[in-house]
Amino acid sequence: MKTLKHGLMSGLKTTWMLAKIIFPITFLITVLSHTPVLDWIARQIAPVMGWLGLPGEAAIPLVLGNFLNLYAGIGAILSLELTVKEVFILAVMLSFSHNLIVESAVATKLGVRISVILLVRIGLALFAAVMINWLWQGGQEIAQYGMLQATETVEPTSVAGIAFEGLTAATMGILQLAVFVFPIMLLIQVMRDLKLLEWFSHKMLPFTRLLGIAPNTSTTLASGLFFGLALGAGVMIEEVKKNGVKKKDVYLVVIFLVACHAIVEDTLIFIPLGIPVLPLLAIRLVTAILLTMVVAYFWNRSEKKNEQKEAVAHENSRYGAF
Repeated sequence: MKTLKHGLMSGLKTTWMLAKIIFPITFLITVLSHTPVLDWIARQIAPVMGWLGLPGEAAIPLVLGNFLNLYAGIGAILSLELTVKEVFILAVMLSFSHNLIVESAVATKLGVRISVILLVRIGLALFAAVMINWLWQGGQEIAQYGMLQATETVEPTSVAGIAFEGLTAATMGILQLAVFVFPIMLLIQVMRDLKLLEWFSHKMLPFTRLLGIAPNTSTTLASGLFFGLALGAGVMIEEVKKNGVKKKDVYLVVIFLVACHAIVEDTLIFIPLGIPVLPLLAIRLVTAILLTMVVAYFWNRSEKKNEQKEAVAHENSRYGAF
């Protein structure tokens, strides 16, 4: 009973913490989607689409996917006639960089600078697009969207209607999050009380060692990898409080998860677009692993240099005292 109570309380606290971020941002962005703001942003970036191997109108799904979510981005893709290569480039970009404002705001609750999050996500999206456009010479046939087609939706015309849609979208976002948060936080509490969390961390040790991060981040990695960045950040906030996760490990986990999270949903969602999804998954996973390993390597080198400098300074101060 005590385990159930603690698990439910952790779920409630995590949901409330995330809701305070997600609700207002989702409401604002949903309302903005009914104004000329997002269309104006899309028009501004349309001229540079050619550098990424994309037509100008591809700016629309990129803007919608980054400001709203993957579903909005895919809905916009369905309204365009694009080649398989162009759709694949968009899919890879959106897999790295989507729902940018909400997910980045949540991740900053861990103390990670938002500039780091945006740099990693947008940088990976742009770099991946340039490399795919340069290396892949195929995929010139028109993409076949299968049974999935763009659907016409009734747009609200009044201020009240737009506000209601914003409130609905924000509320549904919180409810969908809570569906995952409560059982996961309860499971974590059960694992903690039964000492299974240590066992799980031990089993994840080869992977966390590969990434150069501490074993006590394993629960966060698993949660974010399978359920998404927002939930991963929420779980990690609990872990930071209870297990004292170091700043370096927080940054490394966030860097990994901003590059690769929700691998099941964010991969399967692209299947109806008629693109190869296994390479998409491989690109995300390999990129996340390599990027995290590189950052961990240089971070560790920097720490060792600082330790050596402190040791030398300490020795000098000892000799100076005589």
